[in-house]
Order: sequence, then C-alpha cells, then structure tokens
Amino acid sequence: MIILGIDPGTLVMGYGVIDSRGDEIALVACGALTGSAKQPIAERLSNLYKSLQELIRLHHPEVVAVEQPFVAKNVHSAMAIGRAQAIALLAAADNHLPAFEYTPAKIKQSVANYGASSKEQIQQMVKLQLGMAELPEPNDAADALAVAICHSREAHLTGLLERGR
Repeated sequence: MIILGIDPGTLVMGYGVIDSRGDEIALVACGALTGSAKQPIAERLSNLYKSLQELIRLHHPEVVAVEQPFVAKNVHSAMAIGRAQAIALLAAADNHLPAFEYTPAKIKQSVANYGASSKEQIQQMVKLQLGMAELPEPNDAADALAVAICHSREAHLTGLLERGR
C-alpha cells in the first residue's frame, strides 16, 4: 500500500510517501511544499492544493494520512495548520482516497514508542525504520514520514485483528 503522509502547514507542508507491505516499509519520496508569508493565505492554500494534487498524480497513493493540529497556546497557529489540514483532506477526497487523521501523540507513540518524543527522536526513528543513510530533512518531511509510518502500523494491526476474528 502506498501511503502519503502529510504534516500540514501553510508556510511549509511536509510530505512523505512510503510503500507498506505487511510489516515492511520502504521510502518512496519525501520533502516539503513551501509558500511565501508575503502571499495572501488564499493563494498559498491554492498553491498547496495544486502541489498535493501533483504529488498524488505522481505517486498514486492508496491512502492519505494527516497529522491533526495540536492546539496549545497559539490559536492563530492552530487555525493556520487547520486550514492546511483541510486542504490535504480535500485533495484526498477529490481523488477518492481514504484519509485518516492522527494526533501528534499517537504518531510519536507509534513511531518511537513514546508519546512525548522530541522532533530529533522522531527524525532518528524515521531514519532507522526506513533504512535511510541521512536524517530526513526538513523536519516537516520527517514528521510527514512519521504520519505515514503511523498509518502503516495502524492498518497492519487492524488487518491482523480482522483476520483473527
């Protein structure tokens, strides 16, 4: 199963594509879509949407996994991330792809076995699990790969549980 993981953001949106076969995972692609803070938000969102559409056409994912925004003290930041999350969900829906959302704590728990892992720990675990020679850069790409790995694990576990019934 080809999984497109998304770390939403309106200035930098990380993406990671993995191939998941059972409990085996392999890196397909990763990177970041960027916009300028000088662009109006509507223009940035439109560009992100078009770029996501192109990624979907290029990699043919079977599913999209998106990190849910974490709302702490900065509501403005959470709203921006929510807008980017909506764009990712819209791109999935427009391509008839199932979309799944995961909290940051769930992703960290799934990838590093600790729900409060640091960004550096997540980068290291993603590198190790995908057999990468270098740390995935930027952090947004590593986070997106972590989202994809989280979905891979969840789908694998669900499959095992369904076969056990």
